[in-house]
Amino acid sequence: MKALLLDETGSVSNLRIGDLPVPEPSSGEIRVRVRAVSLNPVDYKLAGRGHTNWSWPHVLGLDVAGDVDAVGTGVDRFKPGDRVFYHGDLTRPGGFAEFAITTAHTTAAIPDGVSYQDAAAIPCAGLTAYEAVVRRLNVQPGHIVWMQAGAGGVGGFGIQICKNLGAEVITTASARNHDFVKSLGADHAIDYNSENVVERIMEITNGRGVDDVLGAVDSDTADQGIQVLAFRGGLACVAGLPTLVPETFAGAHSVHSVAYGGAHTSRNRAAQEDLAKMAEELIALVADGKVNTMVEQVIGLDEIPDGLAQLETRHVRGKIVAEIG
Repeated sequence: MKALLLDETGSVSNLRIGDLPVPEPSSGEIRVRVRAVSLNPVDYKLAGRGHTNWSWPHVLGLDVAGDVDAVGTGVDRFKPGDRVFYHGDLTRPGGFAEFAITTAHTTAAIPDGVSYQDAAAIPCAGLTAYEAVVRRLNVQPGHIVWMQAGAGGVGGFGIQICKNLGAEVITTASARNHDFVKSLGADHAIDYNSENVVERIMEITNGRGVDDVLGAVDSDTADQGIQVLAFRGGLACVAGLPTLVPETFAGAHSVHSVAYGGAHTSRNRAAQEDLAKMAEELIALVADGKVNTMVEQVIGLDEIPDGLAQLETRHVRGKIVAEIG
């Protein structure tokens, strides 16, 4: 099969097209003929640091959509021909290839009317936002939420999930992306390049602060999240925790670190099955037209290195998806 290969840790510019044997599913696993795969920052980060479980050459790519091609023993959840999508285990070969292997119990079906490209765009960014907003922060109708990096994958999904829950959303984005984030449902957009974000949030909320923050940039913006958090508010971080001192928790009800992909290696079967459950719940919103997957670019397998290089600039809007085959 054709695959995008990484021969050693390093730059994504070193990725190359090559051939590998078609993998065989073991007990509890399925083989997926990959139709689409989305690109995520974790891909270039993993390329740079690698993993002790990898053998070389390695195939990156965590977010996969395609057709079940074969099933291992003990699998009754899916059959060949079923359309599926999933977030893969970063310790194993991924989806930048014509075929990929995953566990059946962490995989979800693609509903009729949802494309492979849209399904592939969901897992890493969408499920991170879903776990943060729904599972950790428990956003409720009437809550005021600061969704950081609203033009990115996690932030963009987060805005839409919060609006579906009846929350008011403040987001930060460069001025050129304000129309985009408002099209996703943001009520207020703040230009982090030219405005004092903390002052603007306190002005918008009449000094009250926000009920929830999804920290999606770094530790510095997570610290800003603590500054604007209303009493008993919650902060969920996906890209760096705030400075953890006693004052951090003076008014905060909870501070969470969200890294849901760790479920694969947790040996916690319920957490692994929840990956599929969350995927089913989120793709149902996509099928109903309530969530836009924000696919901004569709590329080919050979263009993935350039797409990952774009992501490294941290200024990509929405999602980049590669069609395979």
